[in-house]
Amino acid sequence: MTLRQIGDNEYVEEYGGDYEDFEPGMTIRHWPGRTITETDNTWLTLLFMNQHPLHFDKHYAADAEYGRVLVNSQVTFGIVGGMTVNTLSARAVANLGWDRVRMAEPVYVGDTLYATTEILAKRRSNSRPNQGIVTVETTGTKSTGETVIVYERSFLVRCRESPPPAA
Repeated sequence: MTLRQIGDNEYVEEYGGDYEDFEPGMTIRHWPGRTITETDNTWLTLLFMNQHPLHFDKHYAADAEYGRVLVNSQVTFGIVGGMTVNTLSARAVANLGWDRVRMAEPVYVGDTLYATTEILAKRRSNSRPNQGIVTVETTGTKSTGETVIVYERSFLVRCRESPPPAA
């Protein structure tokens, strides 16, 4: 979050960044983390229409490979991705996609996740001269330090000289 002066001693909060705010090699530690609850996992798993009992049936999961309920990987992906929005893409024009999504370790109810992002590349858009494309790599880790997810993402963001979006 940054503050932009809009008047005499008056400021507005701004989230996300402009194209010029991102430089390859920058690393951003997103905060706060998020502890995954049973409700998060059950509701979101069913919302995604994933009915695999490993994600919400304790009796079934107890006899499965990990011995307990696993957090659905879509839940992990969504929560870690959501942690990055305020800093990276709150003012983005468009999300362009994700590449090389890798789930490294299982996540369980009660685990606390954190996200870190490295800016990999940026370039001005060929078709939209007042916008640029930023490519990042985000890593989600447990509070224990174990990496649980890594992915690349690209998004389109405005340049400072472009007019601000309508309020």
